[in-house]
This record gives sequence, structure tokens and C-alpha cells, in this order.
Amino acid sequence: MEIRYRTFRNSDPPHLVDIWRSQPPERALMQPLTVPLLDHLILSKQYFDPAGLVLAFDGDLPVGFGHAAFGATDDGSQVDKSLGVTHLVMVRPHYQGHGIGRELLIRCEDYLRREGAGVLYAGGVGHLNGFYLGMYGGSELPGVLDSSHRAQQVFQRNGYREIDRVHVLHRETATFRPPVDRRLMPLRRTTALRIEHDPPSPNWWHASTYGCFGIERFVLELKQPAPVEAAVATFWLMETFSNSWGVHAAGLIDMQVRPELRRMGMATFLLGEAFHQLRNAGISLIETQTMVHNTAALGLYKKLGFKLVDQGAVYRKEGE
Repeated sequence: MEIRYRTFRNSDPPHLVDIWRSQPPERALMQPLTVPLLDHLILSKQYFDPAGLVLAFDGDLPVGFGHAAFGATDDGSQVDKSLGVTHLVMVRPHYQGHGIGRELLIRCEDYLRREGAGVLYAGGVGHLNGFYLGMYGGSELPGVLDSSHRAQQVFQRNGYREIDRVHVLHRETATFRPPVDRRLMPLRRTTALRIEHDPPSPNWWHASTYGCFGIERFVLELKQPAPVEAAVATFWLMETFSNSWGVHAAGLIDMQVRPELRRMGMATFLLGEAFHQLRNAGISLIETQTMVHNTAALGLYKKLGFKLVDQGAVYRKEGE
């Protein structure tokens, strides 16, 4: 077996789709991938660089690919090439265990270093989420999931070490009932709910990553003495996962409460109202993700009945 490697060409989308669809069923791997969807979510992004996408071939058969890219600056205004990430290394099942994944990873790392990356990560997370949202991981990019065990092994065996953890949480809307909390009853009289469909993106990076999905923004306003935004919850409609999961899902990607109004039940009340509205719109499942050390968020989600369904490892290359 003599494996040949090269970077992306315009004729490669069917090859990438073929490799993707060869993978065994996995909760967080969207299926079935199509060429139009690949083009829409990956190749059409203005920061896509063909040099960062490496394919492996056995003769004419595409057997694997690795994709490396960069994250965004803190303000989301542009790409930050100081931080590099190998989003995915994917190999056909029958070709795994022959060093193809390792070679793809090495070539991805070489690309990132040539472009100026001083720190190398594995698996998108946070601002390192330029690609594969809606295709892998769920509501956000969670690093490399524990359920993607073989992918984790590729990175672990090549010098990557876990530096953080992500919890992936699910809540069915059909069984949701607001928790009993005496702080919530007055909020029905003193607040009003506003729903914004596809609100403007806060910055360029958010528009680039979430702009192709439906966004629902729920705003809780204090009525008096003048309308004030007390809390905001933002969801995206995870329709790309509908076929795989068999349900319509929404991802909770942002939850903010004004600092002076915290610990008053605002987040609990707002999310309860949002879940009710989403359920009426046909959403059966809510997913959210949070870092393992975010005890406040984890406590809120536990109170609302979320259950842990997976975990992701955030990996960084040792010595980088």
C-alpha cells in the first residue's frame, strides 16, 4: 500500500464527502454529508485556504483527510494566525491503524507553522471554530469528543495533551417544567419577553461561523422604570443534525445576565420561557456546552434538567 498525499483541489469535494460518509455512526458526526452542504459550510468561507486541507489517496481512492486552520482575534474582527488548530483528521475505517492519520496531522502542523502559528490545538473550541460547526460536535465545537475515541488517540500519540474539558448537555423540551423557585413569580409581572429572529451578528467572526444558520435571540426586559435588557439567551437552529438525531434541535450558545441583576432568577426564568417558545415552534431537544470549570453554568443547567451526554477534550501540542 503506497499512500499519496496532496493539498485540496477544486475537484475534491466528492472525495471529501465519500470519506466522511464512510465513517461509522456517531452522535456528533452529522450525516449524510453532501457536496452542496460541504461547499456551503466549509469551502465557501472567505478564509478557507486550500493549502490547509490535505488529502490521502491509495491509488485513485481517497482514504483520508486532515484540515488545519486558524481562529479569530478576541474581538472577532479578523483571523488570528498565531493560534492554529487541526480541526479534523478523518480516515476510512479499513485504512485506520496504518499511520495515515499521523501523516495527515504532521502535514497539517507544518502548514500551521509555515503560516505563523505559535500554538497548536486539536479540535475546534471557542474562537477556534472557523469550520465544522453544524457538522461535528453539536451546538458548538467541543474540542475532540470522548465519543470520537480514535480521533483522540491520533492527537494523544502525537504530542497533544488535554488542557481543558467541555461538557455536552441535553434537555428534552417535551418534559420541561420550570423549577419551583419563589424568585420567578414576581418576574412574570415585572418583565417582558422579546424574541428576535435572525438578529444582526455582533462581529465578523460570528457572522462567518453562525451566519448561515437560523438564530433565535430571547431578551428579557425589565418593564419599569424604563425598558432595560436584563438577560439575553441566544440559540441556533441545528437543522443539519436533524436527519442524524431524528429530532429538531436548538443549540444554546450564549446566556448573559446584567451583573447587577444576577442571583435573582433571571437566567432560570428566561430559559424557561425560551424553552416553551421553542417547543411550540417544533424544537424537541436543546443542547448546550460549557467548560467543566464553569460551576455556575453547570449548576443552572442541572437545575433545568439537562443531562450529560458527552465530553470533549481540548488538546494543545506539548512544547508549542
